[in-house]
Order: sequence, then C-alpha cells, then structure tokens
Amino acid sequence: MKDGWREGFIARRNRVLASPRFQRFAARSWLTRRVARGKASALFDLVAGFVYSQTLSAFLEAGMLDRMAAGPVPLDALADHASLPVEATARLLRAAATLDLVEPLAGDRWVLGGAGAALLGNRGIVEMVAHHRLLYADLADPLALLRKGGGGTLGGYWHYAGASGEGDAAEVAGYSALMAASQPLVADQVIDSYRFAAHRRILDVGGGEGAFALQLARRVPEPALAMFDLPAVAARAEARFESAGMADRIAAHGGDFITGPLPQGHDCITLIRILHDHDDAPALRLLRNIHAALPPGGTLVIGEPMADAPGAKRMGDAYFGWYLLAMGSGRPRPAAEIIAMAKTAGFSGARSVSTALPLTTGMVVARR
Repeated sequence: MKDGWREGFIARRNRVLASPRFQRFAARSWLTRRVARGKASALFDLVAGFVYSQTLSAFLEAGMLDRMAAGPVPLDALADHASLPVEATARLLRAAATLDLVEPLAGDRWVLGGAGAALLGNRGIVEMVAHHRLLYADLADPLALLRKGGGGTLGGYWHYAGASGEGDAAEVAGYSALMAASQPLVADQVIDSYRFAAHRRILDVGGGEGAFALQLARRVPEPALAMFDLPAVAARAEARFESAGMADRIAAHGGDFITGPLPQGHDCITLIRILHDHDDAPALRLLRNIHAALPPGGTLVIGEPMADAPGAKRMGDAYFGWYLLAMGSGRPRPAAEIIAMAKTAGFSGARSVSTALPLTTGMVVARR
C-alpha cells in the first residue's frame, strides 16, 4: 500500500513538473520563482557538468594553480606561463572564475578563489583530475561501456592486479603513485574517526605505497604497524618507509590478499579504499581472509567512499559507479551492504562509523 501511494504521488508530481504551462507559471510567480530558478540552474549544471570539469582540467594543466599559489598574477604573465594567447588565457580565467577557482583584481590581475585555494591543500584531487582524461575517454560512449561490462582505458591503471597477482615495478608505478597522492583525502578522516591507539599491532591490507601506514605512524605512535600488498607494490612501500625514516616502525609484506593467506599476529586490520575496487565474490574472499588472519576479538576497519553517503549520494553511484566500471572491477556499496558482507564473512558484529566528510570517506568497523 505504501509503495502504491508513493508511485501515485511520483506520477502526479512528474506530470506537473513536465508541463510547460506549469513551468512558465512557476518561473513567473513570486511564490515559486526562487525554487524554479534553482531547479533550472541545477538542471543546467547537469547538462554543463562535463564543461565545468574540463575547465578545471585546463586550469590545472596550464599550471595556473601553482603560478598563483603565492598571490595575484598579471594576466600577461599567466598567458606566458601557460603558453597561451592573452585572450585565450582571459577566456579560461573567466570560466574558472565562475567555478570559484580564481577571482579578478584591479589592474588585470588574477588571484586564487576559494575553491582554487582549497585545491592547494588537496593535491590528491589534482592528481585525480590529471588522469581523468582516461575516464572521459571511456565515458565518450557510456552505453557502449555498459554493454561491454566495463573495463576501458582506465582499466590499464589496474592491470597489475590481474590474474597473476604479481605485477612488476613498471606496471604498478602509475596507479600506486596516484593512490599514494590521493590517500590523504581518506586517511585523516579514518584516523580522526577511530581510536587506533587502543591496538597493539595494525596491518594495512592493500596498503599501496604505504601512505596510510605512514600517516598512521605519524599521528598514532603507540601500535606497531605493517602493510600488505602485491610484492612489487610492497617493495615501493618499503623504499618509501626507508626514505621517511620509518623503516623500523612499519613492516612491508608482499603477497596476494585475495588468494591469501595474510600475515597473522595483528589485532587490527585496515582496508582503506580497497573493498570497493573488487566485485562481490573477490571482496567476500578478501573479508574471509581477513577474518582468518585476525585473532578472536580482533578488529577490521574499512574506510572508503560509500554509496548512499549522507549529503554525498552523487559521489557514490554516480561518480564512483562509473569510475569503477571503467576500471573494470568493483562498485561503491552502502555501509549497510558492507556490514552484511562482513557478517557473511564470519564477523560477529559490524557497525557504521560517522566521519566528518562522508563525501570522501565512509567507515565500517567489524569485530571478529
């Protein structure tokens, strides 16, 4: 009965909203004008979203962000820096200004806007944008990508984790570097939201080049730390720990976390942006491997972008849904589904943990 009422309401609502007569009335009436304009603007943003993204891409590729990092820059100096004609540079800057990337000043000078300044502190976003051209190539024909079942140009970034599970230095370098650069988007959210100091030994599974383990080591001095990933990736992490003076604090282990087994002796295991990279069957195998590696009472901490995140639903099934399809593996999952998977894998209890920025990070904590 409830669904029937809801379907009837939606049908009536959609008939009204689709009516050109109602749209004209809503745009003219002082009661509905503001709402109508807001809806029209949101609809146009859907139409123009790709152009906005390409404006950001051009702005970054032209080196504008770093050139303006220290303060205002004259237009002609920006044109020289970007190797663009002055008028073309002005066109790019005007477009960027509508996205709050820059602001114009007197004397034909330009300075970073609020969004541009925020990008300076989020280099992971800059790295993501830099490789978006691969994603956009895959999305040039989205229906073809769907019919194919995923796995486009972007999938080449992930091919080192294929059938062999071994990989070599050349294969893992690009994707590992991208993940390391973008990891701070998630790492601090996870560390802020869970008391890792309560554990003695922590293993980060799928730890890439060790970005999360390093951040955890800097912020939580108590537990012993280790990471686990493909042998070639673990070797890169080991070199990074050595360079950071953390080789004595963080151990690096190589292997395949899907086929297992995982190193034992840790009372906490973390999965940071890993589960959503895998389809359901391998994801469940991974959870079972983690369950087997943990002692009774051990803890699994999962942190990644999740579907149906409060105030950030587009980032789940829209952005990451397409992104992971192009990668050829995985999908964003709601926290409730991850909790159910953890219980299927043998964990006795699992719960969702709130984070300060669900847009980038959702969390689930499970107990063995």
